[in-house]
Amino acid sequence: MKYIAVLTLLLCGCDLGMHGGSGDLQVGQKAPVLATKTLADVGGDLSKITTYRYPDPRMYQYSLDQALKTGKPVVLAFATPAHCTVCDNQLAMLKGLQDKYGRNVIFLHMDEYDNPQAYKAFRVVGDPWTFVIGKEGVVRCVAPGRVLYSELDTAIKDALEGKVDHAL
Repeated sequence: MKYIAVLTLLLCGCDLGMHGGSGDLQVGQKAPVLATKTLADVGGDLSKITTYRYPDPRMYQYSLDQALKTGKPVVLAFATPAHCTVCDNQLAMLKGLQDKYGRNVIFLHMDEYDNPQAYKAFRVVGDPWTFVIGKEGVVRCVAPGRVLYSELDTAIKDALEGKVDHAL
């Protein structure tokens, strides 16, 4: 039974978040704090931390618990490009936003194969999901499925300015 559920998730995972849910983790709640793999944990081998073909090492410098302690907003992307084309495009977009906000915001990518505990903690089913977490560790934005550059750009600006939370 357990294997059937995993197989179903793998076959249907891409963009499943648009139709399934992240459980009850909502905007305004504290983000789960947990250790996740970093580039240092895998000896600098990006293939051991992501299935993305063009990974940006900056997205793997911090563990989630470390990132939340920095006092900077965190953009947390759940994406598994090995089985999700939308995820591939989402991560490419995030690299552009990281170039824009990289000094003031921490961008993290969680691949289901390499950080499944993060998927469980955030109650993520399917890919992609993007969370913007404010400086104080509170979820400011939840974006299931594909998100537009302009939408995420606005959510990041709002998190930097401490503005009202919202969902996309």
